[in-house]
Amino acid sequence: MVSLSPLDYTLIIIFFSLTLGIGIWVSKKSGKNSSEFFLSGRSMPWWLLGVSMVATTFSTDTPNLVTDIVRTHGVSGNWVWWAFLLTGLLTVFVYAKLWRKSNVNTDLEFYELRYGGKPASFLRKFRAVYLGVIFNVITMSAVTLAAIKIGGIMLGLEPWQTVISAGIITVTFSALGGFKGVIYTDFLLFFVAMGGAIGAAYYLVNLPEVGGVAAMITNEHVADKLSILPDFSDTESLITLLIIPLAVQWWSSWYPGAEPGGGGYIAQRMLAAKDENHAIGATFFFNIMHYALRPWPWIIVALASLVVFPDLASIQEAFPSIADDKLGHDLAYSAMLTKLPSGLLGLVLASLIAAYMSTISTQLNWGSSYIVFDFYKEQINPEASEKRLVAVGRISTIVLMVFSALLALLLQNALQLFEVLLVFGAGTGLIFILRWFWWRINAWSEIAAMFASGIISIILKLTPAGAFFFAKETGVFESYLEYPFVVLITTIIWLAATYMTQPESKTVLQSFYKKIQPGGPGWSKVLLDAKSEDIDLEDNKEPWSVPAGILAMILGCALIYSAMFATGYWIYGETTQAFVMTIIALISGGLLVRIWKKIKANIL
Repeated sequence: MVSLSPLDYTLIIIFFSLTLGIGIWVSKKSGKNSSEFFLSGRSMPWWLLGVSMVATTFSTDTPNLVTDIVRTHGVSGNWVWWAFLLTGLLTVFVYAKLWRKSNVNTDLEFYELRYGGKPASFLRKFRAVYLGVIFNVITMSAVTLAAIKIGGIMLGLEPWQTVISAGIITVTFSALGGFKGVIYTDFLLFFVAMGGAIGAAYYLVNLPEVGGVAAMITNEHVADKLSILPDFSDTESLITLLIIPLAVQWWSSWYPGAEPGGGGYIAQRMLAAKDENHAIGATFFFNIMHYALRPWPWIIVALASLVVFPDLASIQEAFPSIADDKLGHDLAYSAMLTKLPSGLLGLVLASLIAAYMSTISTQLNWGSSYIVFDFYKEQINPEASEKRLVAVGRISTIVLMVFSALLALLLQNALQLFEVLLVFGAGTGLIFILRWFWWRINAWSEIAAMFASGIISIILKLTPAGAFFFAKETGVFESYLEYPFVVLITTIIWLAATYMTQPESKTVLQSFYKKIQPGGPGWSKVLLDAKSEDIDLEDNKEPWSVPAGILAMILGCALIYSAMFATGYWIYGETTQAFVMTIIALISGGLLVRIWKKIKANIL
């Protein structure tokens, strides 16, 4: 537990006041209609949306998660989420413009654009509850759990005290300001959060007991954790940490913020963009910041924590008041922050509060948009006025906050929840990628995949079957095969369902193609059928942009991964590797600019 100085309190109070002030300032315009409340009138520029995406994905549980990964698996363990860069850049260069063209209010409204009939209606309503309430509440509870741990270690707060104090202001400005309030406050929260993370990393790595970067990387508890790539001689680590994430996970799993083909609150921001170019620019900026630069301050603190707190016993000894059911490696981040001096401590606490508020406010507004547009308006009151829709949005915002706070009190650690969410969405991602470009996918494909993935995951996680087949050392199969197994079975089931059910009607398919213009060989049958009926579905005869988009994705990955590697090697003092990676980043960036100009020309 630390003692806050008057300067610390002043910084935190100023931050709270500014955030709440922004929410109140924009509340009148945000409450004008549902489009303003959830999409800010579709008028947002790329830089503001991009900063908002970065701020949203920096939550209080993120540094805790990274710390847990680094202390458990080393720096290379982060490939479990670094692999999602492929998903992110596919969204940037292929799907961002398609989402903006759709002009829907939520990504779930897409279902009744792409599919038809009762299955499409069911899918939209069910996923509104499944994602907007259940999945969303689980995600927010992980963020709140991190806030509980930070409050417990740094301020000696009881879990309920943290939940109430952290939640009230967040839910207040979220309910008042709507999406515009979220975006504007995210701009402030981004700089506060990044400033706090970088300041903390610099100070903590130079603590006398750590001794600076050079001493830290030679410490016996740190030396074997530094590699950015897993040990290639360790087959299990190589498969688990690198091969499965890069070969299977990125395209097959639905995970909040990294949905294949775009979706969730990332789609919400693309839909709020001024135009297609702004949607692309926002998502590209987000991916650069999210993967190449932002992780390193957290990684440095995690590595430094291994010097100060080499194991769980040392954390427990230093903080005996922490309950056993909340003890985990993720606590090491908060434990290190207790060593910060006055002023910097206030800034870092404000940055963590900023991270919490940014993520929770986004999740609340996004989840509420599903409840309002995809459930309430569709199922309960189709004739609801704009004023009523905004009111329902504000009420659902408060209810979601309460549910997530209650669940957070029952959880133990962030990594545990991350792994469960990954498996729960396994096998569904391929549909989200292909449904834009293959006419044969229908609503039953998605329904089958969703239920198959969920049921299989529940069986493996909550029954003895999981231990029997995939328990480490004692299971029938290697434990790392669990995820690919779920993907394989789910894919077989949804493909079978696709061919066992009728395709979508010609009317639905032709209407979708006419509006979105996805192109590609997967729509050739629909185009031929339309042509035989003297219907022209193609607005222009430009070349299909997806091949150029995939090339841009590959170059973008080379740019961002090499920049990420270069940053790490510069920090480690390995100048030769750092120089090589920097050169690769510059070359990849130059080539990407050329491809980008071609893609942009096609859009315009």
